[in-house]
Amino acid sequence: MKAPIILINLKAYREAIGHEAQRIAVAAEEIGEETGVTMCIAPMYMDIHPMRHHYDLEVFAQHVDPIEPGASTGRISARALKIAGATGSLVNHSEYRQTVADIDFCIRSLRSENLTSVVCSNNVATSAALSVLGPDYVAIEPPELIGGSISVSQANPEIITDSVEAVRKSNDAVRLLTGAGINSGKCVRTAIDLGTDGVLLASSVVKSQDPEAVLRDLVSLL
Repeated sequence: MKAPIILINLKAYREAIGHEAQRIAVAAEEIGEETGVTMCIAPMYMDIHPMRHHYDLEVFAQHVDPIEPGASTGRISARALKIAGATGSLVNHSEYRQTVADIDFCIRSLRSENLTSVVCSNNVATSAALSVLGPDYVAIEPPELIGGSISVSQANPEIITDSVEAVRKSNDAVRLLTGAGINSGKCVRTAIDLGTDGVLLASSVVKSQDPEAVLRDLVSLL
């Protein structure tokens, strides 16, 4: 994916179900076309196929399970994501932590299906360790700032710069995203200037009364 990247995680918010999810997708598509910013959306699983079919967006799953297709009731394989039309998947989000062995399995299974892996990390040491596994992206997200009004780029810019340095030393093929509290164009600009390719965010867009206005602000300084 071409930088800069804005990846919107819809989570399981009431505001991201049905028509409301479509409203966010419409705005993201329009703004991406106007600005050239790579707009990505991570809806709930049942919305992956319609999102991919109806919108010119990169569509990510919010989670993938470390399984092969088979007798695993209620779980989702990388193969299922591929067939649904996903571009890739988040892995190890702070709200859905996984073991290192499972993260490794997920990265490898996504790669085997030519899907993009975005592995979430909570600190510099973890970012460096996860990059050894060879994900496409590491998203640095201090959990204490997720969903808050203060972004990581404001509260702790050092964790971004230190993560960039640590990941490059471990595996310079891995790219980085910044997450947690991203809510303005200034946050996005700072994340880019500190060496990442873009941002991973959720509530500032999903829970807004006017998601389009928030998205336009997010790209305003790019």
